[in-house]
Amino acid sequence: MSSEAKRTLAIFASGTGSNAEQICTYFQDHDNICVQLIVTNRMHAGVLDVASKYYIDAAYIPKLMWDDPENVLPLLESKNITHIILAGFLLLIPAWLVNIYKGRILNIHPALLPKYGGQGMFGSYVHQRVKNAGDLISGITIHEVNENYDEGDVVFQTSVELHPDDNAVDIATKVLKLEHYHYPRVIEKWVSR
Repeated sequence: MSSEAKRTLAIFASGTGSNAEQICTYFQDHDNICVQLIVTNRMHAGVLDVASKYYIDAAYIPKLMWDDPENVLPLLESKNITHIILAGFLLLIPAWLVNIYKGRILNIHPALLPKYGGQGMFGSYVHQRVKNAGDLISGITIHEVNENYDEGDVVFQTSVELHPDDNAVDIATKVLKLEHYHYPRVIEKWVSR
């Protein structure tokens, strides 16, 4: 793909969409990167409000429909999606989609992988594990997606110091600031390779 080619992003999210909103804001007037689609596996996910706010098409695809490419692929093709960005998407990306978009799916994880990764390690569960372990550093890992949870090639990591008195909510707040600042910027660089 040439450096001049338009990059069209689909954001996959399961929750409120705070990262999705940061990404949409960042690319709103970008010359050659735009968010074309927001996909969720939850009917009432807050990220649907983000899609509405930014006039971006949205789709709800329930968990049971992800095994069949015909339930997902035509939608991505109709929007000419070049890259998929996971922003709090809690389903494992099916192997068929990983293969089609190999090297073009990015995820953000709210810890310093390989620590605290894998199935069930998301959101407050991660931050509570960091707290329980007594770690005084946490951070974010942005990585490419393969067939396993949180095991793709690391694209970017950064950390933040924790205070011994920080609880899981405090840790989450510090980590989320890193996510909101760095994720759009790393996406921009990554999709422009």
